[in-house]
Amino acid sequence: MAVIGGIIGGGIFRTPAAVAERTGSASLALATWGVGGVIALIGAFCFGELGARKPKAGGSYVYLRDAFGPGAAFLNAWAQLLIMLPGGTAAVAVVFAGYAAPLLGLPPAATVPLAVGATLFVAGVNYLGVKPAAVTQNIFTVLKLAALAVLIVVGLTVVLPYRPLPSSPVVVAKGGVVIALGAALVPVLFTYGGWQNTNLIAEEIIEPERNLPRALVLGVLGVVVVYLLANVTYLRLLSAPGLAASTAPAADAMRQALGPRGASLIGAGIAVSAFGFLNLNTLVAPRMFQAMAQDGLFFRRLAQLHPRYRTPSAAILVFSGWTILLTLSGTFNQLVDYVVFGDWIFFGLAVATLFVYRRRDAPTDAAGGFRVPGYPWLPAIFVLAALYVVASSVGANPRNAGIGTGLVLLGVPAYLFWKRPVRA
Repeated sequence: MAVIGGIIGGGIFRTPAAVAERTGSASLALATWGVGGVIALIGAFCFGELGARKPKAGGSYVYLRDAFGPGAAFLNAWAQLLIMLPGGTAAVAVVFAGYAAPLLGLPPAATVPLAVGATLFVAGVNYLGVKPAAVTQNIFTVLKLAALAVLIVVGLTVVLPYRPLPSSPVVVAKGGVVIALGAALVPVLFTYGGWQNTNLIAEEIIEPERNLPRALVLGVLGVVVVYLLANVTYLRLLSAPGLAASTAPAADAMRQALGPRGASLIGAGIAVSAFGFLNLNTLVAPRMFQAMAQDGLFFRRLAQLHPRYRTPSAAILVFSGWTILLTLSGTFNQLVDYVVFGDWIFFGLAVATLFVYRRRDAPTDAAGGFRVPGYPWLPAIFVLAALYVVASSVGANPRNAGIGTGLVLLGVPAYLFWKRPVRA
C-alpha cells in the first residue's frame, strides 16, 4: 500500500495530456508509458536490494552515506528535505484542498486553510504511531485505486460509437519518434516516481529484508497495469488529439462518459488520491530528518523517538511545520521547479551505490538475500535513464537548472557547519 500510494498521487490525472501532446499518437503514448513502467520496475528491483542490504531509516541518505560519504548524503537530504519533499507535500495538500473545497460546499478562499488543516491532521495521525498512519494509508490507497477502477471500468465499458484506439501521425519535424519518445518520457518517469520513498521507513517494516523488495516489485507492477489501463481509457474517450488538448483529462473523460456527475465523481477520487499521498509523505519523509540527526548532521532532538508512540515525533512536527510554511508562502511550485532535475541526479547516484556495495562486500556477501536480476545491466540502464531525465530537464529550462544548482550547493556550508562538534 505504501509503494502504490507513494506513486499514485495527482500525476496520472494530469500528465497523460502532456504525453499525448509530445508523442502525437495513441500507440506511441502507450509505448512511452510502457517504457516508463519498465524503468520504474528496474528501479524497484535496485531499491529492493538496497533496502534488503541496509534496512535502516533514511533510504537513499543511508546508501549514499555508506557508499560515497556523508557529504553526498547530506546534499541529497538538503535538497529533499528543504525543498523536494515538503514542497511536493505542500503542492499535493493544495491539490487535495482545491478538489475537496467544492465538494464540501466551501468557497475558493478556503483552499489554503483546508490544505493547512489536512497537513495538521495527517501530522497528528503519524505522530501517534506507525500503525495508525499505516491504517490511514491502506484506507486511502484502496479508495484511490477504487477511483481509478471506476474511471477505467466506465471508460472501457460505456456505450460509444465503435472506434479503434485513435491515432494521428507522429510529429517528426524535429528528430522523429526517438525525440518525441524522449520528450514524453520525462513526465512519465516523474509520474511513476515515489516508490523509492518506502525505503525511508525500512527500519519500521516487519522483516524488511524479505518484505521490502517484495512490496516494491509487486507495488510497481500493479501501478504499471493501472496506468496503462487509465491511458487506454483516456484515449478511448477523448482520442489522442483530444487528450493532448485537455487540461484535466480525468474530469474531461468522465464528463464525456457520464456527464457532469462523472466529473464530480472523479474530482472526489482525485481529492482522495491527493490526501493519501499527503499522508504517505508525512509518514516517510521525517525518517530522513531522523537519519541525519542520528549522524550528528542535524538537531539531535530529531533523532529521538517518542517514549510512548515510538515515532520520530519531533521530526514529524518540523517537517509538517515547514510544509505548512511553504503552503502559506505559495512559493513551493517555483522551488520544486528549480531543483527537480537534482532529484534525478541523486536518484541515479543511489542506484549506483549498488556497484560499490557489490564490489566492497564481494568477499563476505551472503549467498541469500534479495539481489537484482541481470546485474550489472539493469542498474546501469536505470542510471543512464536518470542521466537522460537530468539532461532533458536542463535542456528544457537551463535557467531553472542553474538556480537549482545554486540552491543545492548552499548545502555545502550547511554541511560544514553541522560537521562541527556536537550541538543540541
